[in-house]
Amino acid sequence: MKRVILLFTHLGALFFGFMLGIYVLPILTQPESPSEEMVRSQSNAIVYQGEFDKNRQDSDFLHWGEGTISFSADSAIFVGELAPGPDYKLYLSPTYVETEADFMAAKASMLQVGDVKTFDRFLIPLPEQTDLSQYQAAIIWCESFGEFITSAKLAGMPK
Repeated sequence: MKRVILLFTHLGALFFGFMLGIYVLPILTQPESPSEEMVRSQSNAIVYQGEFDKNRQDSDFLHWGEGTISFSADSAIFVGELAPGPDYKLYLSPTYVETEADFMAAKASMLQVGDVKTFDRFLIPLPEQTDLSQYQAAIIWCESFGEFITSAKLAGMPK
């Protein structure tokens, strides 16, 4: 009986350590975020903007984001906070999405903008010829685990 208990406690500790590693590794290996000055220099050219919120339908305590996502003609700019995780991607969607099922149903019509490697600020160049007027939402998605992180409805900025 003692051996069975030892086996289960050791397996539990191993599993916990593995899961903790998945959570902590992206934090330890993330590159340096773009400087606030660099992000601020892009703010004059913003044409679309949206808000990420922790309270999206499929966000939870491990998969969430909050802050402002902005788009200039050639880049995506984020200031806020994302729950750390591996293999995050930024997508633009022609329809608003806030669940994994909605994301999977609309993924074929979305534009994958790029990799999200930092969790407090990022500056990602848009693919050439991106027509932002064709998209209503920005989504952060974890490609490795197929997890919805957060989304934002996009609105044009007044001129």
